[in-house]
Parts: sequence; C-alpha cells; structure tokens
Amino acid sequence: MSSSRLRTFVAGHEALSASEFVELALGTPVELWLGAEGESESERAARLDAGRDILADPEYRSLPDDVARIAVEVVEAHAPELFNVVPLARPAGRRQASRKGAAA
Repeated sequence: MSSSRLRTFVAGHEALSASEFVELALGTPVELWLGAEGESESERAARLDAGRDILADPEYRSLPDDVARIAVEVVEAHAPELFNVVPLARPAGRRQASRKGAAA
C-alpha cells in the first residue's frame, strides 16, 4: 500500500512545503517580501523595487488584502499556541501611596 500523505494543492499546483504553499497562495516568492539573510544593500534595494513594481500591477492589487487574510487565518488556526497567556498573580494587599514630602 502507498503512504497516506496529505497532499496540498493551490491553483492546481501541489505545494510540497509550507513555504511553497505560501508562495503559491501569494503568487510571489516569500523572500521577495521578507528578504534573505545576508543580502547586501543593493540586493535589498532591488528586492524592494521589484516589490513596489508588483504591487503597482493591477493583477496583484489585492495582494495586501490577501496577505492580511492569510495572516488572520494562521492566527486563528494557531491562536492557542500563539497566545498561551498565563495570568499573573496579584499582590495580596495594596500599599497606600506615601503622601509625605515637601510641596513644590
């Protein structure tokens, strides 16, 4: 029998990794928006110029909204892990603020 691996498709293309899924969902490589470790100033400037050109293209007009939607979906799916908040214990009693001192 074959392995029962779950396969993920975006727009008819199989995503083999999480980064590939995001790239297929956005239509652009993630590195274009996040940069790459060790990139030079000229590489960064070229990457940002390319990003501006893409955002100016009518085909990608909805990209900022798409990114926000994807981010919200990720937060919703992983909220328990992302927001694992532990309440802090309150002190047993409150101290009165000292009113001693000279008036200015």
